[in-house]
Amino acid sequence: MASSNDIKNGAVLKLEGQLWNTLEFQHVKPGKGGAFIRTKLRNLSTGKVVDKTFNAGAKVEFATVDRSDYQYLYQDGEDFIFMDLRDFDQIMVPGTVVGDAANFMLESQEVSIAMHEGTALYLDMPPSVILEITYTEPGLQGDRSNAGTKTATLETGHEIQVPLFVDQGTKVKVDTRTSDYLGRVSS
Repeated sequence: MASSNDIKNGAVLKLEGQLWNTLEFQHVKPGKGGAFIRTKLRNLSTGKVVDKTFNAGAKVEFATVDRSDYQYLYQDGEDFIFMDLRDFDQIMVPGTVVGDAANFMLESQEVSIAMHEGTALYLDMPPSVILEITYTEPGLQGDRSNAGTKTATLETGHEIQVPLFVDQGTKVKVDTRTSDYLGRVSS
């Protein structure tokens, strides 16, 4: 058992028999009364996000989570197959665990997977990836400013909004957390 003062972003807590990932934490010392820790936690089995407050120094149980680098190989139905880059063992990760990361993964993409007792908990994608636009409507003459956007389909099949001047075949940098267009990338 550890203290609630040890809670950090990314820490996995074991509360009431379930695993919770710490999304945000804040130590609060009000002018009157004892200090406390305000957290935002995501349930790793259901995806539900809750706010929870702990008294400073309260005992909490941290789950042992191992993070390893894996390479995405292919999709098999609803499951995704990854290869451990250390020993080349392959693991199957359910689509529910992969979640929105599937919108940005190409074969050979490297990701970090958090494991607890042999079960994949979640994927850590890089903050941004470079993908090619496979389809978008052509921009009209005169639409060369950043004023408007249009829908574009990435090579993974995911659709994002891009400026009007971006054409089909262009490589773009995309934020994996928000699906935002971050800019063009020269080949």
